[in-house]
Amino acid sequence: MMRTLDFEKLEVWKKSSRLAVDVVRELDGCRNYGLVDQLMRSSLSIPSNIAEGEERETIKESARFLYYAKGSCGEMITQIYIATELGYISKQKSVVFISEAKHISVMLAKLIKIRKGIVR
Repeated sequence: MMRTLDFEKLEVWKKSSRLAVDVVRELDGCRNYGLVDQLMRSSLSIPSNIAEGEERETIKESARFLYYAKGSCGEMITQIYIATELGYISKQKSVVFISEAKHISVMLAKLIKIRKGIVR
């Protein structure tokens, strides 16, 4: 049996992975390849950076990658707003995606504080 890696236990990693899948699925068939590429990259970057940080040797490195993930959340939210305005994502889906991304951003902020020893 394969051991579970630490990041796989994090709720924020699970939520951001699910959101990335949902965003990628929503954009399937969209012909604005530049926007699709950017949005896919930012959404995939969130769980990827969480995982990479958790696999690093130090708490300081973990926090640094959590900051990268949080930055990607802001990027993704911006790109969702633009994709919605251009008609590539429905308003209803947009509200769900943005709400989930903002929740993930809050979770990341709390985890960063824990990693930095600000909150226990």
